[in-house]
Amino acid sequence: MRPKSDQNTVHHLRPTITAPVFPSTSTEFINVMAHYHRAEIARMAGWRDRIDRTTNWAITVVAAMLSVSLSTPTAHHGVLLFAMVLVLLLLVIEARRYRFFDVYRNRVRRMERNYYAQIFSPEDGTTDDWIHKLGDDLRRPLFLTSHSQAISRRMRRNYCWLFLILLVAWLVKTTFIRMQESAVETHLVGSTGEWVRNAAIGPVPGWIVILAVTLFYGWVLFASLRRPKGEGELAFGNVHV
Repeated sequence: MRPKSDQNTVHHLRPTITAPVFPSTSTEFINVMAHYHRAEIARMAGWRDRIDRTTNWAITVVAAMLSVSLSTPTAHHGVLLFAMVLVLLLLVIEARRYRFFDVYRNRVRRMERNYYAQIFSPEDGTTDDWIHKLGDDLRRPLFLTSHSQAISRRMRRNYCWLFLILLVAWLVKTTFIRMQESAVETHLVGSTGEWVRNAAIGPVPGWIVILAVTLFYGWVLFASLRRPKGEGELAFGNVHV
């Protein structure tokens, strides 16, 4: 057992932890709000940067796959289907990142709408409920957007156009007669049967490939046009989206 004198020495060397000091004046409260607003802006900007990186990777993938597929007549159209899968994967990753971004964006907008906006341009009807909601959000943070809603928002903003470009390129590749066999004799298909044969991928029949692409782009269209009710600011396409 350690001697009592040693215990006193150890206790004396330990740092003293005191309770946090809460702001008691308006000046202290303003300082807290300013620093906290700056911190949330930094967190929001960090996740915004992650979202932009995913989008940049998706654009890079589309550009690379288009150059590989369309630069030479011997390239198979399956390259474009593979690009669709990669862009879909990046969309799923970006939707997850967007859900985190939306949490911090909502906090920043809550302070801007109810505190800073009231300083610059006071309006009637603003209550103190926002500060209690902000405190509850800090104690129990929850996602404000479902994964499907996040996918729809990112699809509407960027990814629907990337998928459209890939679809047009795929149609160009599959509507030419056997470009991979003879680049000199390529010409547009003259019947649906020829198009189906062009769309085949190895042992997979062309009609299955066409059906899969049709179903996939039906989902892309649905996700792009889907707008859940009660989106608030997001329904108007404000810059914070």
